[in-house]
Amino acid sequence: MSGSDEEIYAVADFCLIPMGTGEPSVGPYIAECHRVLEKSGLTFKVRGYGTNLEGPWDAVCAAIGDCHLAVHKQGAPRIATDIRIGTRTDKVLAPGTGNESKLRRVQEILAADKKE
Repeated sequence: MSGSDEEIYAVADFCLIPMGTGEPSVGPYIAECHRVLEKSGLTFKVRGYGTNLEGPWDAVCAAIGDCHLAVHKQGAPRIATDIRIGTRTDKVLAPGTGNESKLRRVQEILAADKKE
C-alpha cells in the first residue's frame, strides 16, 4: 500500500461482468481472466458467479486490473466489476488460507448443530 512498508493481506471476492459483447455467454471472457489469475501466482477459485482471490493487497488489485485489460483485449467494450475485499489485523493468515478458513469455520459451526 502506498505510504507504508507493511503489506496488508487481502481476501477478496469479485465478479467481472463483460458488457456490450453482443452475446449472452461470458464463458470465454471468464476463461481468459482465469488464465490471467493463474499467471499471477495468487490463490484463487473461480465460482459460478464470482471469483475468490487472496494475497497481498497490491497484487490482488493488480490481478483484477489485469483481468480487465485481458477481457477488453478480447473485445468487450465495457466491464462492470463488483469487488468485496476483507482485511484483518487481529490474526495472521497463512498465505492462501483466507477463504478456505472462512468456509471451514462455517462448516464447523454447522457440524456442531448436527451433534446437538
